Amino acid sequence: MGDLQRLADLAASLRPRFTLEKPLPRLLFVTDPARTPEPEAIAAGLPAGSGVIYRAFGAVDALDRARRLRAIATERGLLLLIGADVDLAVVAGADGVHLPERALEGGRALRSAYPHWTITGAAHSVEAAQRASQANCHAVLASTVFASRSASAGAAMGADGFTAFVEAAPLPVYALGGVNVKTAPELIGSGAAGFAMVEGLSGAD
Repeated sequence: MGDLQRLADLAASLRPRFTLEKPLPRLLFVTDPARTPEPEAIAAGLPAGSGVIYRAFGAVDALDRARRLRAIATERGLLLLIGADVDLAVVAGADGVHLPERALEGGRALRSAYPHWTITGAAHSVEAAQRASQANCHAVLASTVFASRSASAGAAMGADGFTAFVEAAPLPVYALGGVNVKTAPELIGSGAAGFAMVEGLSGAD
């Protein structure tokens, strides 16, 4: 069994703490310009029902790449979210946006303007998860769960810390940071909504 199938099976075995307001992917691929320079190749291999969060970080080719990912998502039955760029999400025909922690309060207006969208947010604390819930976000990505190569990674909370985070948060929580085929089994029983990964779906971890 390949690592990707193993991750998909582990994600399918999760029992999220919340009954989800709308169907959400169990696997989320989070792009990164440096660590996943060819996100289309990874997205094209994801199981149907997975999700992609495309983070452009102001790249000059952001629209072209977003449109390529949109085409892959449509063909493979994936959810496509755009990180922090509402205009790009609209033009590319994405399924929603992923908000940075500093912009969580924008979720309420976005849910009103785009009721069909899926809105997720970044949360590095339970307080941030509470703000996301108050802003009507559908879910948050909590990090850092395990040790990560991300330049912005904080101290790892570990499986027990993540489980406590999930229990305290008022909305569905994805595990982000160092999640891969080796560490994901530690999160079974945590109440996680799913796994969110940068390199974990590329085989780099």
